[in-house]
Amino acid sequence: MFIQTESTPNPATLKFLPGKEVLVEGTADFRDADSAASASPLAGRLFEIPGVTGVFFGYDFITVTKDGPDWQHLKPAILGAIMEHFMSGAPVMVNAGPAAETSQTGEFYDKADEQLVITIKELLDTRVRPAVAQDGGDITFRGFENGTVFLHMKGACAGCPSSTATLKHGIQNLLRHFVPEVQQVEQVS
Repeated sequence: MFIQTESTPNPATLKFLPGKEVLVEGTADFRDADSAASASPLAGRLFEIPGVTGVFFGYDFITVTKDGPDWQHLKPAILGAIMEHFMSGAPVMVNAGPAAETSQTGEFYDKADEQLVITIKELLDTRVRPAVAQDGGDITFRGFENGTVFLHMKGACAGCPSSTATLKHGIQNLLRHFVPEVQQVEQVS
């Protein structure tokens, strides 16, 4: 098994491409060892490596966030854990259904703005999310209120030094161009 790695705009996050599907549907974002261990054998295994502070699963990639140790020290252990997991045949997630991240709960917007929200979500899904996935992250719609679009950044995007520029200059300008009612974009956790 050959696992490729790619750097991301976030120096604390590295993208791993195992050459296999990781999650068929949705994404999964883990920020602590306890939630990781109960939901995913792979994420739990990665959190056992000292220095790992975040694990994110996309369709065909895994991003790992670290604090402290250099990548040259962490990378071999992470590659080994990923390889062992896939060779074992164990599932990536405990529950075979879609990850919790795919649910539409937690969204807020006025029903009168439903058509605007549909357009915003379509733009995010077709133009923004594929580009962000290339960098090892994901962005999901959380809400629309008084001209402000609220987005949640995950994976490599969470805590990335260039995330503010991505939001303000990239996504905000794109949405304003296609949906004049959008005045600004804000990040929510």
